Amino acid sequence: MHRGKRIVKRARIIGTGSYLPEKILTNADLETMVDTSDEWITARTGIQQRRIAAENEMTSDLAVFAAEKALQMAGISADQLDLIIVGTITGDFPWPSTACLVQDRLKATRAAAWDVSAACSGFVYALASASKFIESGSARYALVIGAEVLSRVIDWQDRNTCILFGDGAGAVVLEAQDGDFGILSTHLHADGGDWQLLYQPGFGSRHPASVAGIEQRLPFLKMAGNEVFKTAVRSLYDVAIEALETNGLTAADVHLLFPHQANRRILEAVRKRLELREEQMYVNVDFCGNTSGASIPLALDEANRKGLLRQGDILVFDAFGGGFTWGAALVRW
Repeated sequence: MHRGKRIVKRARIIGTGSYLPEKILTNADLETMVDTSDEWITARTGIQQRRIAAENEMTSDLAVFAAEKALQMAGISADQLDLIIVGTITGDFPWPSTACLVQDRLKATRAAAWDVSAACSGFVYALASASKFIESGSARYALVIGAEVLSRVIDWQDRNTCILFGDGAGAVVLEAQDGDFGILSTHLHADGGDWQLLYQPGFGSRHPASVAGIEQRLPFLKMAGNEVFKTAVRSLYDVAIEALETNGLTAADVHLLFPHQANRRILEAVRKRLELREEQMYVNVDFCGNTSGASIPLALDEANRKGLLRQGDILVFDAFGGGFTWGAALVRW
């Protein structure tokens, strides 16, 4: 009996969207706030400006704005969604999840909704989760969002961290499709042994809310920059190679690498180790700053709307974040 080629169900990106707050914080602005300079920031990070959410803008607001654009591009309505997964570490509340707030705002009445907490790897972790639901036949449409309002957890007295981060959101709509296009594989890793090198001490069960905790500035992000840099470069390189080799590809096959936009020095170090040409890596950290879990979908939507992506292009999403967590997704556009 003749048997045809087995049809593989894949999660294909059919819509992208993003949102950046209106307020721009430049390096010149930071010069008036902490002991730093435009030259110092640019030389060490490549960042020239970042966006800051307005006082009345919450993470769920940014997420909804990005999601609406992605749904419009995808040509589907929110009530067709089966899943909403939001990668964030700066949700509106500790609970309920930001994804539930987004589900309500979008009126996505059929969708299950939850958040993923993997810091700057949050979008890739969420994307991997959604793609598995689709591949298993449990979902047809999924909305995956990376959204952060990091300005609310940044210590604006710490010049080593406040220069890096910005606010924003990016989203993708996934559809179950037969064939060879879409998410070909995802690769997730974690190592909790160095959690203290990048974390937010308060307020959780270890350090409950208190006046003393506020005085100790526990609600704000802490980072050991040099140690994070070295681990990030190694992990981003390793997982990108893992994704390529799993699919029988090499760096020469990559149309665009979308790395987590941490800072330009990390991005350049990874690019050179992968032996990619400059035009094979998409970078927008200069004008967005480090938006954590939002950075990859923000960059993807920007590239997509510029017309830089063509059917069949090989894309690599490459992320590293606190935890430590890291991961990659390999996509045939």
